[in-house]
Amino acid sequence: MTAADTHSITSADVQEHNRHIIRPPKFTWPAIRKYAITRVTSLWVGWDELKQYSWHEVLNPFEPLVEMNLHQWNFFFLGFWAWTWDALDFFVTSLNVSNIAEDLDSTVKDVSWGITLVLMLRTVGALIFGAIGDTYGRKWPYIINLSCLMVIQIGTGFVTTFQQFLGLRALFGVAMGGLFGICAAEALGDAPKKARGVLSGIFQEGYAFGYLLAVVFQRAIADTTEKTWRSVFWFSAGPPIILIIWRFINPETDSYQRQKERFDQGAVQKNSKAAEFKSQAKKALNQYWLIIVYLIFLMAGFNFSSHGSQDLYPTMLTKQYHYGKDKSTVVNVCANLGALAGGIVIAHLSTFIGRRTAILIGNVIAGIMIYFWAFHPMWITAFFMQFGIQGSWSVVPIHLSELSPPHFRSFVSGVLYQLGNLVSSASSTIEATIEEQIHDYGKTMAIFIGAVLAYLMFVVFIGPENRGAELGVERDDEYSAYDSDREDRGDSDLEEGNITQKTLEKPEVEHKE
Repeated sequence: MTAADTHSITSADVQEHNRHIIRPPKFTWPAIRKYAITRVTSLWVGWDELKQYSWHEVLNPFEPLVEMNLHQWNFFFLGFWAWTWDALDFFVTSLNVSNIAEDLDSTVKDVSWGITLVLMLRTVGALIFGAIGDTYGRKWPYIINLSCLMVIQIGTGFVTTFQQFLGLRALFGVAMGGLFGICAAEALGDAPKKARGVLSGIFQEGYAFGYLLAVVFQRAIADTTEKTWRSVFWFSAGPPIILIIWRFINPETDSYQRQKERFDQGAVQKNSKAAEFKSQAKKALNQYWLIIVYLIFLMAGFNFSSHGSQDLYPTMLTKQYHYGKDKSTVVNVCANLGALAGGIVIAHLSTFIGRRTAILIGNVIAGIMIYFWAFHPMWITAFFMQFGIQGSWSVVPIHLSELSPPHFRSFVSGVLYQLGNLVSSASSTIEATIEEQIHDYGKTMAIFIGAVLAYLMFVVFIGPENRGAELGVERDDEYSAYDSDREDRGDSDLEEGNITQKTLEKPEVEHKE
């Protein structure tokens, strides 16, 4: 790289870049006091930033998508559809808890352990496939994950004992856990900055869309065939073949190829990719450790809210409120339509009002709806409940990506997401256990979700935000050129985040890569 390559960088660019640099925390009283004060002031975006946007951009969530090119759309849909079908595979179990329990001579509580096992073991998959994805590429982990899911879903349809069912659900958890981080990196890695908010919402709501598809196919297949719930598992194993072929014929994303080039340079110097991974991981942990701890608590709250409001909701409708198959299907469909709407609206608004503020607004909407959702379940209460719950969730992919170490985005975002799942893995089992004591699904779920939302809002309020951070690593290279040039020239008139015109007008200087 030459100095000429960085002439396009302005002092404003440098200021913006430095604003997004995450540094190790300082536990001094002034630093703590400043951070505490900014938890309130940072909840709203300054007018100077807001006036850069027109009302048309704010009111139309699809406006930023015009900046997307064919390459970016291609990778976004590769990530979106894999995540959607992954969710469908998961919710097939939730929709058939009663059917599976009856067929395998078990109880609802017993079958709920199948859901718990999936959530617990997703962390294992995230650790394995996240590390492989960031080190060797995301293409083959993507393909391997989907191939495993196909085999597991087929096998689940043939189980004859409860023990076999639990074993295959455990394997499903490992495979499912490896997919989120990879899919998020694929979908958002090359996306334009303005489009990230709404794309994050659309991507995350692949989870709700998967649930919606599961509801539709449950009614169309399980409720109309002799093999009932087994038929849905067999059906869900088919479409991933298309995704596997699609991913096979495409290369790695541009952002990953840039990351890989930089990683390989470090690996050559250390004569080992494993040594380079260990070295970079150590640096990232030193800088990001507090954020990583925070994000575990954050994702635990998010996963409790999602699974606590969804996994046993179909069971509540049928067992407590005696909804028929058609009426239950309508309510569940409307719930997921609300999730899709909330995901698009709230994720888009997060670009303008901030990630944390958008999440808090979604949680407030959900909190208002708890009573009506639990004790007067109907399509409109289910719609607005999931509008708030999943609307908040829609900000998670981009929020996680912006706060994660650039070189370990797939690994860290995937592992943290699944660690949250691990902490919240027993949510459906907890609810089922409480219900056995008080014999009221509505009261159980209302109390549970109320406590979870209170916790989540507190965690979000005290947490950090890095809205607008670069998701690639190439910009770091450009700013490194400035640093290197300053050292070569012996510049002493510059401070961090304060590049003068003298620097911006420097002559061309060759820099070795």
